[in-house]
Amino acid sequence: MFAGLSLRAKASLACAYSGVAWGLFWIPLRGMDRAGVTDAWATVMFYGVPLALFSPWIIIHWRRIFACGWSLQFIGIATGISLAFYSNALLYTEVVRGLVLYYTTPVWSLLLARIVLSEKITAARVLAILFGLAGMLVMFDIDSGFPWPKNIGDWMALIGAMGWAVAAVLLRRDDGSRSMEICSVYFFYGVVAAILLALSPMAGKIEIPQWSTFAGVLPWALPIAVIVIPGAYAAFWGAPHLNPGVVGLLFMTELSVGGITAAIWANEPLGARELTGIGLITLAGLSEFLYAPMRRALWRDER
Repeated sequence: MFAGLSLRAKASLACAYSGVAWGLFWIPLRGMDRAGVTDAWATVMFYGVPLALFSPWIIIHWRRIFACGWSLQFIGIATGISLAFYSNALLYTEVVRGLVLYYTTPVWSLLLARIVLSEKITAARVLAILFGLAGMLVMFDIDSGFPWPKNIGDWMALIGAMGWAVAAVLLRRDDGSRSMEICSVYFFYGVVAAILLALSPMAGKIEIPQWSTFAGVLPWALPIAVIVIPGAYAAFWGAPHLNPGVVGLLFMTELSVGGITAAIWANEPLGARELTGIGLITLAGLSEFLYAPMRRALWRDER
């Protein structure tokens, strides 16, 4: 089915799929929170389950992981910190607020890619950012004021967005690491970052759940594994082949999926305003691919 596609197209589809998968991951995260593994400890469990499943592979291939050097470790640290903050954000603020603030990441990614990698900021990418920011402002109801972060969950989402911009640039610069190695360090550092956040003042009252409580939420292990592992693999396979800003735009599929599922299962609003915002954000993700054909068509018409 995908045999005739270019590497760039396959990488784009992988990143878009990853966004769809991550748009669902708030469901088991909040499920664990309701089942007794509350607040930041739900994030610890969320990353701990995939790490446990990855452990046999890590034990067998530890030499390959260490052979990748500090480049791989820095990728793991950046991705682990970014997504640990983001996961906690969805517990400390509304799902849609967390999603929208996290998806300022294309702006940070494009700017950082320009500074560090000297990658061009094309007209198509500027258009994509404008669509994306417009969609976010519509979803945030700009009539009530600019959507500055207003609680700890909002700030976590914004920190996560900036962290992913760093991670995307590191992924683009890395040459020797493969997706499995990146997944393994991502889950490891994600657990470390999640534990540190759970024990920090940002998490509020520190109350470590009993082991029996952790055992009680193990039924959530299957949906976690089904959502997180393929989504992470797709992201870490596709991201190194694309401009970091484009990766952020493709991940915006998560906003649409997250907004719709939050409306269905978390009773968060989904009216004309939210649907308009989702539509604009979807255009942001597609604009990179629609811009060139539209420009060629207009050029033909002018001639």
